[in-house]
Amino acid sequence: MTQTQLFSSGLELANFVVSPDILQQAWTAISELYKETSQKEEPSSSVKFKIYEPLNCTIIAFFTWPANSKDYAQGNGGGDFVSSSTHTFFKFLCTKDNPEFSINKPALELFTSIFYELPKSVMANSKPLIITGNSLGGSVASLFTLSLLENFNFLTAKRPLCITFGSPLIGDEGLQEAISKYAAWSSCFLHVVSDQDPVPRVLISQSGVYKPFGTFLLCSKLGCSCFEDPQTILELLKATYSGSPGNQDPNPVFDVYGTFVKDINRKVICKDTTMLPERTTQPLRACIITQLAAIGLVPQQPHNIDINIITKTEKQEKKLALSKKQVFDPSTKLNQVKVHMANLEWYKKVAKDKKIGYYDSYKNVSHTSDLDVIKDMKTLTCYWEELVNEAEKRPQTVGASLRTRWLFGGTNYRRMIEPLDIADYYNKGKKDYINQGRPKHYIKLEQWLNETPKPAGVPNDSMKQNVASILTEDSCFWAHVEEALISCKMLTGTGSSEMEKQSSRDSLFKFENYAYGLMKNYAVSPEIFLQGSSFMQWWREYEKIMGTSYSSELSKLMKDFRNYDKYATGSL
Repeated sequence: MTQTQLFSSGLELANFVVSPDILQQAWTAISELYKETSQKEEPSSSVKFKIYEPLNCTIIAFFTWPANSKDYAQGNGGGDFVSSSTHTFFKFLCTKDNPEFSINKPALELFTSIFYELPKSVMANSKPLIITGNSLGGSVASLFTLSLLENFNFLTAKRPLCITFGSPLIGDEGLQEAISKYAAWSSCFLHVVSDQDPVPRVLISQSGVYKPFGTFLLCSKLGCSCFEDPQTILELLKATYSGSPGNQDPNPVFDVYGTFVKDINRKVICKDTTMLPERTTQPLRACIITQLAAIGLVPQQPHNIDINIITKTEKQEKKLALSKKQVFDPSTKLNQVKVHMANLEWYKKVAKDKKIGYYDSYKNVSHTSDLDVIKDMKTLTCYWEELVNEAEKRPQTVGASLRTRWLFGGTNYRRMIEPLDIADYYNKGKKDYINQGRPKHYIKLEQWLNETPKPAGVPNDSMKQNVASILTEDSCFWAHVEEALISCKMLTGTGSSEMEKQSSRDSLFKFENYAYGLMKNYAVSPEIFLQGSSFMQWWREYEKIMGTSYSSELSKLMKDFRNYDKYATGSL
């Protein structure tokens, strides 16, 4: 078997992000805000922001006076954290699997100091939104971007892009996991870091708990390259720093980013071919060596290459590629799901032609096709169980978009397949499926549907028009039928107490009203009227119990066989 070759796309991604004018526009906004800010202010004592409106986008720039940003980011406690459990910001990032995370205290304080001044309606703008900042201003830009994601509609809105220049790390592994786990969020962050800037590196060695998220564009005099793996980013941030540890003057570092943005479009990412790897080098390692050359880590002489850092980077790239493969993506199996659903639709049609209905055909195993359908059921159930579990694990915003996107398919699946699971359940002699046997993913799929706003208007109109082809709205309908059949046996059996019989009567009256309510709203499939169906079996037993003189809304409907055809045509 041929092994799949891995490649690292960091150079291509770097070329992509620097080719438009996005970086230039973001840095221009920061530079203009820099000019407007008084240099007499207390260093990093406050944060400024301003909205710019070029023709092709909206830019919100954040700025803190760079002097001593390094010391301010560290705080009095060497990079103090604030736990998410102690404040109301960013609670939406917490999940069942990741219930808590921490944020750098100085960055959070700067963000909260201007939170109520920040524009909250920028996401409604039709133009792309760029949020940017330098140094601690970049930290505030990142936090503001995160705050916007709480109400972000991933299905309709354009994602904001946060571009930071020389921003320190702002959170722990919990924050990194909350963001990095979902490409829709992590792709909103691009962090530009110069090899001469100490600020992005200042919190790495503090306690070992600060972690990066998003894409990092590491740059040097030779060029730049993008990296996404958090561990690789940490290693390279430490390895690429070329500045003087004692240099506290922020102006040269600030100017470095201006020069980089100005010159980058005129540079070739890796222009010295003497640093390129030999042809015999494996593709992934060759890509990594080329990337490291672009950010200044591969020296002019090949024999001086730091094999250790190349090997580490290669290992992390492989882990990153594997983790991306393991991420559940519902769309990748969508065609397969459609095929299995089509098989079940055909099965349903064939059973209807036999005057029995697909529920009872499967329940009674009257044909080999009833066994074949089990394969379709298993595949579909595995798919939807995994999708529901994934949506439940995700933060509320991301999970909500997933639920909305797949709600229609999930509802069809539930209404088609759950009756077959109900048949299996009662075939084993069990009782009370709804309270004791119903799988969690059916409950969640129904809950999502109930939480979705319903369109205004008369619901019966569309139901009447399509009643001949609908699936029964309540996917637990057949569980109610089976319980009604059990109640009939309790009433007619000799071993039941008076209390049990009275309870059975009450249950039957309740089921009668329930069934009539569904029929009145055209919410049940006409297949229930087929002579071989369990529902008709129940009705015949119930009619004997109640006697011919019994009259109710349901009995009036059921006693006239012509009503069955009228119901199927929506003319009842």
